[in-house]
Amino acid sequence: MTHNIAANWPGDPQMPADTVVAGGNAAGTAHNPLTDVIFDFGNVLIQWDAESVMVPRYGAELTREFFTPGTSGYFEASNMLDAGEPAEQAYAFVKDRYGERWASMMRYYHENFVDSLHGLVPGARVLVDDLRRANIGVWGLSNWDPETFPLAQRQVTLFEQLDGMVVSGYVGLIKPHADIFEHALRQFGIDRATSVFVDDRSGNIQGANAVGLRGIMFRDPRALRAALIALGADIPPVEES
Repeated sequence: MTHNIAANWPGDPQMPADTVVAGGNAAGTAHNPLTDVIFDFGNVLIQWDAESVMVPRYGAELTREFFTPGTSGYFEASNMLDAGEPAEQAYAFVKDRYGERWASMMRYYHENFVDSLHGLVPGARVLVDDLRRANIGVWGLSNWDPETFPLAQRQVTLFEQLDGMVVSGYVGLIKPHADIFEHALRQFGIDRATSVFVDDRSGNIQGANAVGLRGIMFRDPRALRAALIALGADIPPVEES
């Protein structure tokens, strides 16, 4: 991936990576026993590189502009799509607010989204399998629009190994807002006090904390494995020479 778009999402705070974060209403849960892990999808379970869609058509410099907050409307349109709003409505928003050029690029990005998907994040399949063998529940909670999520489902059989999932575009709710976390916890039937949420966006970890759910901002699969072991997951550790 050329750069981590999630790390630059507008409004997201600075936060240490691959470390249990238990602030706000999650205070006091950092060292609770671990019964369930909730995974985000993009760049946590499946590799997503948005720039790889755009660079072959638009070049590196224009692509960087497109993914710069406040320039093209990409982030606002993405939130609209992830909330389940029709694609044409998102394109119209970009055209009205930012202009036809960026709207055309947003359409191109969305219509060619499949080129942003590059298989599983290294270590994700083994980690999910190890957690299941340790009798820890594994779940999915992702912001994803309903038009492109089936593209990921066709690529990632790992989704079938999850105990359940909530995808924002199908329920009309998006992270980091509390309502989608509450919806997921109810649907999964799990205890927030003994669960942990793993996401690559700090704002979503903050959103999880707001409903009493501790979180880990993911960057490195070895560090994530170590963090889950520290919470009590009985899974094989990373071996170093």
